Amino acid sequence: MTEHSSRAIQIHQHGGPEQLQLVQVSVGEPGPGQIRIRHKAVGLNFIDVYQRSGLYALPMPLQLGMEAAGVVEAVGEGVTHLKVGDRAAYASQPPGSYCDLRVMPATCVCKLPDAISFETGAAMMLKGLTAQYLLKRTLPQGGLQAGDFVLFHAAAGGVGLIACQWARALGLQLIGTAGSDAKCALAKAHGAAHVINYSTEDFLARVKEITGGKGVKVVYDSVGKDTWDKSLDCLSPFGLMASFGNASGPVAPFAPGMLGPKGSIYVTRQTLFTHIATRESTQAMADDLFEAVTSGKVNIRIDQRYKLEDVQQAHRDLEARKTTGCTVLTL
Repeated sequence: MTEHSSRAIQIHQHGGPEQLQLVQVSVGEPGPGQIRIRHKAVGLNFIDVYQRSGLYALPMPLQLGMEAAGVVEAVGEGVTHLKVGDRAAYASQPPGSYCDLRVMPATCVCKLPDAISFETGAAMMLKGLTAQYLLKRTLPQGGLQAGDFVLFHAAAGGVGLIACQWARALGLQLIGTAGSDAKCALAKAHGAAHVINYSTEDFLARVKEITGGKGVKVVYDSVGKDTWDKSLDCLSPFGLMASFGNASGPVAPFAPGMLGPKGSIYVTRQTLFTHIATRESTQAMADDLFEAVTSGKVNIRIDQRYKLEDVQQAHRDLEARKTTGCTVLTL
């Protein structure tokens, strides 16, 4: 079997950014249902930090990274939707995208339209598909209609800026929160109807003010511990609390009985990988995302670029909330 050499970023134990080590690995041929892809750009996400720190514990040694874009070099038996030479992009498990070259399952890899660059493809898959399932599939009772209010925390992040634009295209009134005036301005410029700086304002009071006391139909929350309690109180009766991350730490256990007095509200914990478990659902969601991007409804904003070997600094900046929009590793 032919072996190909590749640079890769691995950790051998959970910990800080200093655990991220550049190593050389051998990459073989794809087996049934797999492809080998040569990356042109790799996306960074907060889930990478969770996996590195041990919040999401995984077996060691671990090669990090959940999304990338590149060119298909080899195709295993049974793979029919991709061929050698195709431009492709993905968000996929297992982790392993922090590298030049990898063999991986083909299920979640999608052909990348010619109109979308490799960097944009690498930056948009995990965050864009997340925004897609939130706004299109994670819906309150009765769904969402034009004019409805939704609250979106961390609105100036990678997922947030995509969601701001997509929500505007859907006619929704997205109320975005962020931790600085500059980040609020960014969310507003990308389509948020209202913005709240939660480091200087009480977001609950502002949401009630903006909605005339009614609250929002749904809260989309990737922050977790710090925003949870007040977010529940932002909901209108039968509203939906959609948790999809925990950047500030995991939410504490709570008694389901509390949901009744707050308006018979719903709570859900979502993860992208349930939504993209099949080839069909992955492709349908990706097609929706590609259409939003190529039509100009959604612009993928890449604000940070780092070389693969500078990944430690990339993680430091991500954890210090110094980043906005999307971040990519260049190869």
